[in-house]
Amino acid sequence: MKSYVFLLMIASDGINAAPASTPGPPGIPSKSIAQTHLASLSVKAFADPGGYNRDLFPHWSTESGTCNTREYVLKRDGTDVITNSACVATSGTWVSPYDGKTWKAVSDVDIDHMVPLKNAWASGASKWATTKRGQFANDISSPQLWAVTDNLNQAKGDKSPDQWKPPLTSFHCTYAKSWVQVKYNWELSITPAEKAALVSMIDTCQEAGSVTPSLAERGVSSIVGSVWLVALSIFVRLLYGAI
Repeated sequence: MKSYVFLLMIASDGINAAPASTPGPPGIPSKSIAQTHLASLSVKAFADPGGYNRDLFPHWSTESGTCNTREYVLKRDGTDVITNSACVATSGTWVSPYDGKTWKAVSDVDIDHMVPLKNAWASGASKWATTKRGQFANDISSPQLWAVTDNLNQAKGDKSPDQWKPPLTSFHCTYAKSWVQVKYNWELSITPAEKAALVSMIDTCQEAGSVTPSLAERGVSSIVGSVWLVALSIFVRLLYGAI
């Protein structure tokens, strides 16, 4: 009898369990919000102001104790991450959203700026103070920093979405929404080609997981779950000779 009840409890938990959260940056907008933000961005032809230098964007600042921004993101985006006394990751597991590959060695993982520093420089950041550029380069409050496969980060370089996209096409939606959110947060401009690519990528968003089911859909789900439990109950009772 105890086994019978235990099996039903497992079945019930399986029906009602919520999906597990996935490591990653905060602040990724919904499709509709991304579209609204994209429509509000200033569109300008590309014009390189010159003078770019990566050192003009002070990065990997201290976040807490001995942990800098890079180590913070490695811990946030990885699982079972172990660090030493200097907060340097020594082991863990990272799944790169750009290609879906899993890495065990931290040397295979780079921290990518969703909107590259040089792209930001050309779209408005050249006019900022160095302090603000440092805040941009270390922004952990938005979907700006990602732990990804190192050679993909290098292949991307300073390219915008019309010039480079992640090889994992199922990630194009999230990539575009994140890019738009960062540009919106920091009031950076986009080019016409960049906007066209972003519109196309956001159009691929299904958003199934973020849509609240209708009452009818919830009713159907409840009925299916109840029927499944009744069927399981009858099977288990037969198994244990209760019928």
